[in-house]
Amino acid sequence: MVTSAHRVRYTYAQYRALEAASNVKHEFLDGQIFAMAGGSREHAALAAAVVGLIYGQLMRGPCRAHSSDLRVRIPGTGLATYPDVTIVCGEPRVDEDDPQAVTNPTLVVEVLSDSTAEYDRGEKFDHYKTLGSLQQYVLVSQGTKDVVVFTRGSSGWTEARHGAGDDVHLSSVSATLNVDDLYAGAEPG
Repeated sequence: MVTSAHRVRYTYAQYRALEAASNVKHEFLDGQIFAMAGGSREHAALAAAVVGLIYGQLMRGPCRAHSSDLRVRIPGTGLATYPDVTIVCGEPRVDEDDPQAVTNPTLVVEVLSDSTAEYDRGEKFDHYKTLGSLQQYVLVSQGTKDVVVFTRGSSGWTEARHGAGDDVHLSSVSATLNVDDLYAGAEPG
């Protein structure tokens, strides 16, 4: 006899209540709540380096960088998640069902780990692509000096890979990251 497990479905309001009471971050999609794995020391250092390197470049402009404490909600798919770095240009648009979540990031950065790399490159990026405001999606590898930038253009998304010695031009927010500076003090691998 084969039985299937009953899958509990949650409302977005139940998810928000869980997040408010939890010290662990969770993603929400299609009635399911998924605990997000804690990042490594290198993961945290790379995310902080991104913010540190571009903060001064954004200070007097219309864009603002946010850490992984900012929740992003994707109205077209329902995903609620916490990117490693989110940059919003102009006034943040707050989700109609969630005053703690924005829906209009201009640039999102994800630091790749072994457990999330495939998801971040594939399904998660597919969710992000539905955001009309998103102009660039940046993937930072923990294993090597490798930064991949996806940029939205008139004919779709293009991909540019950057390595040691390169400058990464983030045209969507008028900022530049130097790959060597980004990985200074990090221990790739």
